[in-house]
Amino acid sequence: MAVELASLTPVTETGPEIPTVSEQEQVRRDKRARLVAEGREPYAIVVPRTHSAAEVHATWGALSAGEETDAVVSVSGRVVFLRNTGKLCFATVQDGFTLADSGVRLQVMISLAEVGEDFLDAWKADVDLGDFISVTGRVISSKRGELSVLATDWVLASKALRPLPTLHKELGEETRVRQRYADLVARPEARDMVRMRAAVTRSIRETLYGDGFIEVETPVLQLIHGGAAARPFNTHLNAFDIDMTMRIALELFLKRAMVGGADRVYEIGRIFRNEGIDSSHSAEFTMLEAYQAWGDQYSIAALTKSLVQNAADAALGTRLIDTPAGEIDLDGEWEWRPVYPTLSGVLGEEITPDTPTHRLREIAEAHEVAVDPAWPAQKLVMELFGELVEPHLLQPTFVCDYPPIAQPLARQHREDPQLIEAWDLIIGGVERGTGFSELIDPVIQRERLVAQSLKAAAGDPEAMQLDEDFLAALEFGAPPMGGMGLGMDRLMMLLSGAGIRETILFPLLRPGS
Repeated sequence: MAVELASLTPVTETGPEIPTVSEQEQVRRDKRARLVAEGREPYAIVVPRTHSAAEVHATWGALSAGEETDAVVSVSGRVVFLRNTGKLCFATVQDGFTLADSGVRLQVMISLAEVGEDFLDAWKADVDLGDFISVTGRVISSKRGELSVLATDWVLASKALRPLPTLHKELGEETRVRQRYADLVARPEARDMVRMRAAVTRSIRETLYGDGFIEVETPVLQLIHGGAAARPFNTHLNAFDIDMTMRIALELFLKRAMVGGADRVYEIGRIFRNEGIDSSHSAEFTMLEAYQAWGDQYSIAALTKSLVQNAADAALGTRLIDTPAGEIDLDGEWEWRPVYPTLSGVLGEEITPDTPTHRLREIAEAHEVAVDPAWPAQKLVMELFGELVEPHLLQPTFVCDYPPIAQPLARQHREDPQLIEAWDLIIGGVERGTGFSELIDPVIQRERLVAQSLKAAAGDPEAMQLDEDFLAALEFGAPPMGGMGLGMDRLMMLLSGAGIRETILFPLLRPGS
């Protein structure tokens, strides 16, 4: 039975829109109405439950075919299989999924000899696929060897008014992401994704806790957006009658905490960017950012490596990941590759910070890389690298020594003033995170943010604004530090092989059916 979306009739002058339902849905609604009229509650507050399905399997799973016990249990769950045959009815109930399992199933048997004619008839008349029930009875193994509960009593816990999706048929991706609740019922893979993400998030926290980091929370609503080059979502705070934005990064408030004396600090938080949505980008996503006093781009890279490796251990139990492009070895070498020399090797000619803009445009045209005629040389270099080099970096790689335009909040390179100390972590041809030696000089930081604000004033929607409060915090003095950001959704994509919409439980979608 496929899930059908209820359609709505148009709003009329005589009243609000009235929902129309499918034939199957109407049958279920009629059953609900009958139960209410008979004084029977279709939505119980509590029902008998002494064991989970997993506990029944763990305790009595070794029963041989046809073996019975005197052990009486009460189990509950959602009916996902139903077969009513004369004097003996069979159903499979599915427990809710947990960190420990993906939703264990258990057979229940409703027999005329055990429950009597009234209860058997009520079962046949009242219970549909998708309903939640509670069954009390003895634990047995059926003649076919199926661990079961032979009911002496049963209770309807919750009446489902819509039919389940067909469990043996694949749900289309669009249906899966729009009706994740149905997806979670139907597919163990969907449940496993939720469990994997929980394991990864827990691993991240445990790794950071073990390294002495403090978890904090910073504002989602902000007066000034900053910390990244991205277009924000704008909103208005009625209480103060001021315009505000949803945060595009976690950075600036975490650095304020570092100024205040926090030695190691992190946040796992939702980020909002009013930009494109595709297989690797979402307008709303989850980011980890961490800052480490007395560190730099190298110490924070070592931390990032540990975070990714430990997350793979927690999610997969291995550090080898199979992909269509080949096997990724997270235990192998995490190579450092500087932008300009690496791009030069791919192009077959030397590219440096002094390469003229017109030459970079010629290279882009020759390689069919689309660029904006207004882009400066540094931006062109980044675009060429992103199109010609990055997709081919399968193994974990720290792409480093970027031009300054890449990260206005990173400090100047200690050896080359034309570069900054920043890296992007590329795994499987996709950027998973970024990190750098943080810029803590408030004078230089002001110069960079002023330059960004001028771009914003000129109409660049991604340019950062001038945050005077952040600059004032830096002027109090901040310790040398390394900082990193890791996309939690991108990490899940790496570990699961799924697209970003599958890794986010309830992704943002275009309205529609």
